[in-house]
Amino acid sequence: MRALPEKIEETQIGSRKVNRDEAGFLMEPDEWDQEVAQFIADEENLALGEDHWAIIQFIRDFLEENLVAPDARFAFTFLANRNGLTKQQARKLFFKLFPYGYVKQACKIAGLRQPRAWSTG
Repeated sequence: MRALPEKIEETQIGSRKVNRDEAGFLMEPDEWDQEVAQFIADEENLALGEDHWAIIQFIRDFLEENLVAPDARFAFTFLANRNGLTKQQARKLFFKLFPYGYVKQACKIAGLRQPRAWSTG
């Protein structure tokens, strides 16, 4: 479940400051850019590769087009189609890329707000 943002922290990223909740999620998705993504990925000890960036961009594009974050299954389908995999293979690849999961890592790095409730897929 979502932690209430009782503590908002201002984080210096490059030359600007962004507001994040106590779990490290952005409070305003519009503050996101690749520098923010890289900063959060570094905190998560993830080296972002081509597949990571493709998923992050998919999440950002879906949010922009639909005004909601995509469900994890849409990200798995995107990864399957992108890499010619079955959905089960794509799900395994996804969790290899983001070992702590869809919300904890992928959505956080993509700059989404922490959801109130979620399915990890």
